[in-house]
Amino acid sequence: MKRILVTGGCGFIGSNFIRLQLSEYPEIEVTNLDKLTYAGNLENLKDFESHSGYQFVKGDITDPEVVNSLLDSVDFDAVINFAAESHVDRSILDSGPFIQTNIVGTQVLLDAARKHEVNRYVQVSTDEVYGSLGPEGLFTEQTPIAPNSPYSASKAAADLLVRSYVNTFGFPAIITRCSNNYGPYQFPEKLIPLFISNAQEGKSLPIYGEGTNVRDWIHVMDHCRGIDAALRKGEPGQVYNFGGHAEMQNIEITKLLLKLLDKPESLIEYVTDRPGHDLRYAIDCSKAESELGWKVETDFQAGLKETIDWYLDNPEWVNRIRTGKYREYYEQQYGTRLKS
Repeated sequence: MKRILVTGGCGFIGSNFIRLQLSEYPEIEVTNLDKLTYAGNLENLKDFESHSGYQFVKGDITDPEVVNSLLDSVDFDAVINFAAESHVDRSILDSGPFIQTNIVGTQVLLDAARKHEVNRYVQVSTDEVYGSLGPEGLFTEQTPIAPNSPYSASKAAADLLVRSYVNTFGFPAIITRCSNNYGPYQFPEKLIPLFISNAQEGKSLPIYGEGTNVRDWIHVMDHCRGIDAALRKGEPGQVYNFGGHAEMQNIEITKLLLKLLDKPESLIEYVTDRPGHDLRYAIDCSKAESELGWKVETDFQAGLKETIDWYLDNPEWVNRIRTGKYREYYEQQYGTRLKS
């Protein structure tokens, strides 16, 4: 595996995956194709800008000309698709961008990768495509797809497109699905970074409903190691689930965050539940563990403490994101590199 194309590599998970690749594999060459939407941040990979194996390209995966031109110029061994609109609340307000990026973008990538005979394609998906669990049971790779939000429906549609290319064309694709990620560089609209920032500023922490919705939390680097294992060891046509073995109710993780931050529980504010809010996610990772040799390496409480410390140690990054001034910042830093 010498040359890989990572799409959406300036986002939370994609940037951590690129960090892993460039740190672990000295011979790797990574091209990062990212549109730089609100959640894509060049600062996330600032430490690697001068790395000889790293190249950034500004572009949209829904544009066939951009994608095919890139694949014409480099003989990639693999494409890993992280590019996605990913926030459920935003999808409820407007599903249009989710349909375009998550479905049309996947179709464009699949066609281009097939045309250029890429040896491996990895579609990074989510456990939300499975729908909602009751108080018992786990999602397995055989669990029927039953998405309940526009976001998860768009990701499920993309997964089905990938599956159809495997079965119709013998395309060498793999799908990975994971539970809720946490860790450094996460855009602060998500629960953990949002609540860290709000608590530090003495603002309320809004909890949907009674806070009893359950999520399984996985550190982003454990997830990235899983994607790497699927890329290098996975069987084409297969799905691999990754979870953190760390189920918690939203109210439990909120109280834990406040405890670690030494902030009062009076900051908790219960708000009207969002439409179609899935009750519980929990993943069976045994297939990835047995077939890929992958396992969770990060203890949840230790990982959460390290995550809190990272956000507290990087207030300028957080402030630029929360105020929207990161665009001004990297326009000044990178100038013409950002022009389409």
